Amino acid sequence: MPEPILPTYEDDFVFAESKPFALESGGSLQPVTLRYAVYGNLNEARDNAILVCHALSGSARAGDWWPQLFGEDGVFDLSRDCIICANIIGSCYGSTGPQTINSATGKPFGANFPLVTVRDWVRSQSLLLDHLGVEKLRAVIGGSIGGMQAIQWAIDYPERVENCIAIGSAPLTAMGLALNHLQRLAITNDANWRNGEYESGGEPMAGLALARAIAMISYKSEHLFAERFARNPNRNGEDPLRSLNERYDIGGYLDHQGEIFTRRFDANSYLIISKAMDNFHHANGRQLEHETLRRIKARVLLVGISSDWLFPAEEVKALAERMREAGVEVEYAELQSSHGHDGFLAEPQALALIIRSTLPANHFVDPDRRKR
Repeated sequence: MPEPILPTYEDDFVFAESKPFALESGGSLQPVTLRYAVYGNLNEARDNAILVCHALSGSARAGDWWPQLFGEDGVFDLSRDCIICANIIGSCYGSTGPQTINSATGKPFGANFPLVTVRDWVRSQSLLLDHLGVEKLRAVIGGSIGGMQAIQWAIDYPERVENCIAIGSAPLTAMGLALNHLQRLAITNDANWRNGEYESGGEPMAGLALARAIAMISYKSEHLFAERFARNPNRNGEDPLRSLNERYDIGGYLDHQGEIFTRRFDANSYLIISKAMDNFHHANGRQLEHETLRRIKARVLLVGISSDWLFPAEEVKALAERMREAGVEVEYAELQSSHGHDGFLAEPQALALIIRSTLPANHFVDPDRRKR
């Protein structure tokens, strides 16, 4: 794996200081901080910006988790492009979230943090771009809930988006809603949950770890699990035939993923973000959806992932068809991967090839041009 690409600068954008930032849920926040990172430089016209939107547990530092998309064999050309990525409201990587001190109480918001939506995230990002002097984006791109943001950008700010690229993204099915529900229950049923008012050192670690383990199942595929783990005993020497508590290899893997996740993420943020993921839907009802999608003026690329069962490829393809019926210039492509939903992170070279071959070459890195 290549080394992460370091941002040219990383900063905080503070807004909603004199007037509350109204949320779609009816709540509000004041002030609001967005932690953001920039890779490359804005040109004089400020028309070379690409907005990258991160997934559930991601951060503004896109170069850390998508480094393969930068450079000659990727999508982003830092000699020409300026990549901007902002940490979403509700997260725990610098932007305003449940760990932020509530000025009204002098304590962290915790479970009292208001409900946020994908549309709230997009509107906050639009204010950041206003601050940076960026009127129009050459592209907005993301996978999973990052793709939800990209779609919402194209709907809410049609004049500001030239290309919209969403990978493994569509409104969740009932199965996806069910899995997220169980993940939140895992956290709130932890004895350390304390109605979200846990303190440092007393977090609901077991519940958060279980939530992450459930999520990991939905991020992978049966084929990948069979290939990597099969019915093998845990690689540390445990024998599941000997004791109730001794695990198979897949159990050891899931427990490990849950344990390391608790070192870097906050349980309240997990609840807030997963609920926003549940609530993403551009419209209720076919006719209203048609009218909503008609707002899109960007070129749209929707990428399904062949083995994704959290956001099944057929759901992504069906969304592309509904966009086409609404008059949107949309292409559907499918990433062939055994990695499940995580394919957009695990198969970056294949994803970059799809993006370069589908959208106009002058909008992204063209390896042939660069080698001439």
